[in-house]
Amino acid sequence: MYLVKEMPKEERPRERLIKLGAKSLSNDELLAILFRTGYHDLSVIELSKQVLYQLRSLDDLKKLTYEELLKVKGIKSAKATTLLAAIELGYRLASFKRETKIKITSPFDVYHLLVHEVSHLEQENFIVIYLNIKSEIIKQETLYIGTINQMMIHPREIFKKAIQLSACAMIFVHNHPSGDSEPSKADIRATEHLQKTSEVMGIDLIDHIIIGHHEFYSIKTEHKTKL
Repeated sequence: MYLVKEMPKEERPRERLIKLGAKSLSNDELLAILFRTGYHDLSVIELSKQVLYQLRSLDDLKKLTYEELLKVKGIKSAKATTLLAAIELGYRLASFKRETKIKITSPFDVYHLLVHEVSHLEQENFIVIYLNIKSEIIKQETLYIGTINQMMIHPREIFKKAIQLSACAMIFVHNHPSGDSEPSKADIRATEHLQKTSEVMGIDLIDHIIIGHHEFYSIKTEHKTKL
């Protein structure tokens, strides 16, 4: 029988992480949390040190393979795969670059953002652009497909998504397959209805843009722009 002296609770890596934060832990303590248990006469800390001693530098962790880990005494499949998964996640986080958010400042921005996406469509697509407080796009989503009087646009779905995204404002966009961006009476009525709801919800409806062939119409300004 192998006896491993039990580490005092307050000195255990997991407890130290909870109390002091992950940055306060040494490399072998971080590994010990991933490994969870030791092996026979090796404590989990000693096992972690054994892995690190075989590396020239911490950077070599990224190069370890599953087969190489299995050669270390005390490392079986569960510990090897846990470590490899943690290394890969750390690598992805380190290499991740946050995308620059697109800012909408005018109807022109909306037109150029979506014209290539909707101008060729044979059916009307109703798109909502959700914005943050800086007028940057959080998300754009096509909610309905079909002519606007057949789409039965319901505020519930539009504003439910806005609340989920913590959006401060929205822009509605839809295309006219005919190419003429002039709004129909149904377009106007739907916009007025949704405008009232937006006022109640406290989420600003900035505009409703209709995209045609080389032109667009802003319902807010009641102006058609030909390009």
